[in-house]
Amino acid sequence: MVEDFEEKPTESLDLEQCRALVSRRRWHILIPLFLGWLMVWVASWVLPSVYKSGTLILVEQPSMPRDYVVPNVNDDIQDRLQSITQQILSRTRLLHIINQLNLYATERKPLTPDELVERMRKDIEIQLVRDERSRQVTAFNVYYSSHDPHVAQQVTSELTGLYISENLEVRQQESAETTKFLESQLEEAGKALAEQEEKVREFKDQHPGELPTQLGSNLQILTGLQNQLQNQEDALNTAKQQNAYLQSLLRQYGTWRGGGAVPRGLPTLGNLRAQLADLSSRYTDRHPDVRKLKEQIAKIEKMREQAPADKANSAGSGIGVNAGTMYGEDADPSETSPMAQLEGQLHANQVEIKNRERDIAALQARVNQYQSRLSQEPVVEQQFADLSRGYDQSKANYDDLLKKKNQSAMATSLELRQQGEHFRVIDPPSLPVKPDFPNHLKLCGIGLGVGLALAGVVAGGAEFLDDRLHSEKAVKELLPVCVLVEVPDIFNPEEEKDQKNNITMAWATTGLLFAALLGGFALSYLRG
Repeated sequence: MVEDFEEKPTESLDLEQCRALVSRRRWHILIPLFLGWLMVWVASWVLPSVYKSGTLILVEQPSMPRDYVVPNVNDDIQDRLQSITQQILSRTRLLHIINQLNLYATERKPLTPDELVERMRKDIEIQLVRDERSRQVTAFNVYYSSHDPHVAQQVTSELTGLYISENLEVRQQESAETTKFLESQLEEAGKALAEQEEKVREFKDQHPGELPTQLGSNLQILTGLQNQLQNQEDALNTAKQQNAYLQSLLRQYGTWRGGGAVPRGLPTLGNLRAQLADLSSRYTDRHPDVRKLKEQIAKIEKMREQAPADKANSAGSGIGVNAGTMYGEDADPSETSPMAQLEGQLHANQVEIKNRERDIAALQARVNQYQSRLSQEPVVEQQFADLSRGYDQSKANYDDLLKKKNQSAMATSLELRQQGEHFRVIDPPSLPVKPDFPNHLKLCGIGLGVGLALAGVVAGGAEFLDDRLHSEKAVKELLPVCVLVEVPDIFNPEEEKDQKNNITMAWATTGLLFAALLGGFALSYLRG
C-alpha cells in the first residue's frame, strides 16, 4: 500500500513549492523589490556629485648614462615618492593650497583647520605605475576629488607642480649635502695622510741606511768593507813581518858594530844596484827577483826624498841618525851608513804599521756599524711595516674619497642642470566631464540587489509567520499516516473572477516593475 502512494522526486517537489511560494507571496516580493531599488536609485540622483581630476607623471631617467655619471642620491623611487608625498601632504602645504584656492568654503565654519587638512588628504589619491617585468616604479598618477570639476583640475595641477618642484629640490639638496659631506671627509683624510707622511719622514730621518729598501746596498757595502779590512790586515801582517826583519838586522848590526865590518846581509843602495845589474844581465824585468830588487831600491830612494821629515822625527824620538850621511844625494854608496838606512826603513815601516792600524780601526768601525744595521733590520722592518701599513691605508682611503668626491661633484652638477632623474607630466590634469561619484549605473544595479534582498526577507518572514499548510509534504510531516485523498480548491464564480483579476493585476504590476527597472537603468547609463 505504501508502494501505491509513492512520493514524487524531491527536485520536482522543491520547484513546485517555489512556484507556489512565489504565487502566494507575489505582493510580498514585488513591492519590497521595487521600493528597495527605488530608494537606492533615487539616492544616486540626490547625493552630490564628486568629480575626480587626474594626471600621469613619468619618472624620467637621467640624460647621462650611469657608467659616466653615478647618481649620489637615493635611487629607490618608491621611498623618495613616499618622502615627497609626506612633505606635500603636510599641514602647512595643504593649508596653503586650501587658502589659496578657497577650498571647502561652505565647510570651513564647522570644521577646524586640522579637520580641513584631513578632509583634503582623503580627497587626494596617489597610484603607482610599475613595470610588469622588473616591478620598478616607472610613473604615478595624482588624483583629486571635488564637487566642482574646475576646482578638481586646479588642485591637481597645483599638486603636480609641487611634486615636480619638490623632487628637483630634494635631489639637488641631497646631492649637494652628499658632496659637502665627502669634501669634509676628504679634508680629514688629507690631514690623516699628512700625519702619516710626517711619521714616515721622521722615521727615515731617525734610521738612515737602516730601511728595508736599503738591505741589498748595505750587504754589498758590508761585503766590500770586509774585503778591504781583510786586505788591510794582510798588508799589516806583511808590514809587521818586515818590522821584525828590520829590527833583527839592527840588532845584528849593533853586535858587529865594534869590529868595523858591516854584517853580511845588510842591504845597501850600492849593493842593491849591483845585484840589480847582475840579475838584469841574466833575467828579464818580469823576473820576481828583479822586481823585488827594484821595489827595494825604489823604497830606499823614497826614504832619501823624505830625509828632512825623517830627520825631524828621529831627533824628536831620540834616535841619533846622521841623515846627511844616510841620504846624502852626492854621498858614495859605500860611505852611506847601513845603520841609518836600516833605521830609516824601520821608521817608514813603523809609520806604515800605524797607518794600517788606523785604517783597520776605521774599517772595523764601519763594518761594526753596518753589521749593527743588519742586526737591527728585522726590528726596523717591522716598525717601518707598521708605519707603511698606516700610510697605505690612509692613502687608499684618501684616494677612494677623492674619487667619490669627484663623482659626487659631477652628479651634483648634473642635478643642478636638471639633467638627472626627474618627473615629467605625460597627461596634464584633466577636466572631468562626468562625476566619479555617485556612479548611477552601478548604484542602480546595487539597488536591484537591495530590492531582491529586501523582497526575500519580507516574503520569507511572511511565510515563516504563516501557520497554514500549503503542501502535501507539510501535511505528511504533521500527520503520522499517509494521505489517501486530496480535495482540490473549490471556488464559486465570484471567487474565480477575483482570482483572475488578482493574477492579472500581479502580471501587470510585474510588467510595470520591469519597465521601471529598465527605464532606471537606461537613464542611469545615458545621463550617469
